[in-house]
Amino acid sequence: MKSAVAFFLQSIVVGLAAAFLVVLVRPDLLPVLRPPPATPAFSYADAVDISSPAVANVYTKRLVQDSESPSARTRFRVSTNFASAVIIDPEGYLVTNYHVVAEAAEIRVQLSDGRIAEPLTVGVDRETDLALLKVELGPLPAIPLGSSAGLRIGDVVLAIGNPYGLTKSVTQGIVSATGRGLLDLVTFENFIQTDAAINAGNSGGALVNARGELVGINTAVLAQDSGTEGIGFAIPVDLVRGVVDQIKQHGRVIRGWMGLTPDDLTSAEQEALGLDNNIGILLLAVHEDGPAARAGLQRGDIILSMNGEPIQSRRQALLIAASTNPGDQVRVVGMRDGERFEKSIAAGERPEILGAD
Repeated sequence: MKSAVAFFLQSIVVGLAAAFLVVLVRPDLLPVLRPPPATPAFSYADAVDISSPAVANVYTKRLVQDSESPSARTRFRVSTNFASAVIIDPEGYLVTNYHVVAEAAEIRVQLSDGRIAEPLTVGVDRETDLALLKVELGPLPAIPLGSSAGLRIGDVVLAIGNPYGLTKSVTQGIVSATGRGLLDLVTFENFIQTDAAINAGNSGGALVNARGELVGINTAVLAQDSGTEGIGFAIPVDLVRGVVDQIKQHGRVIRGWMGLTPDDLTSAEQEALGLDNNIGILLLAVHEDGPAARAGLQRGDIILSMNGEPIQSRRQALLIAASTNPGDQVRVVGMRDGERFEKSIAAGERPEILGAD
């Protein structure tokens, strides 16, 4: 038994020695050892490649009063501003913010390929802070339009624009909130909130998803101070679509109007009125001879629902009214002096600008 074990061990040693000599003399006989393929780093470069060619730079000039001029003689100076715009149609239509082009003496657009043009302002909508421009430069690279309805808090988004004149800049973040309102930035607020950096010059630029699809138009940041950062807002692309279609058809946006001024109720007021689940808003005013007045609504009425939808906020009521067409019937359930009532309001056409009414 011992001799068999010794023979086995001797055979192993001889085999290893022989293998060593072969490797020493003929190293080319060794198999080539290759490292495993590296896992590719995750990147949003494809999304940027898809969307960034459709993001243009906007340069505007305005005449502004020189605050340092003597009061006896008013002087003006030229103010140059940077902003962004997004090509949404190969025919040369671009979307930007209304505040970007408002009162501009000169507007110039520079495309991603370097071409420069002076666009025609097709129409504007101050109440959503949107403007539609058009350039005549032949077929252009339009951005693919996504949907903002399906956005979820936590979705990755990219902001592309022209901050501080730094062209084709991209920042990355997530959707922090949707349906954000009560900011008093525009009449119809339904913002996407994001922590993707939005700086001066990003206004009118693209907010895109991880597939490179447009989900919003960047419009504003919360007032900057030492304790505020990472709070930016974009107009949802679903809202942009409707505004653009209306401007293309009519040169302006036609909205329904009910001629009432709503206000939110406090929790104490709702409790005193016996209202549950934060339902109900107050009518601060009813426009004389407006649609609501003709239907019999009065100042001080409580609105509980519109077209079967429970009303929880002033913003919600304004959006429902604006989404109707002139002539549409809006069924309103309300409360007056503790008694419920139901009215049908024939929507009129919303005047061009009404502030919060």
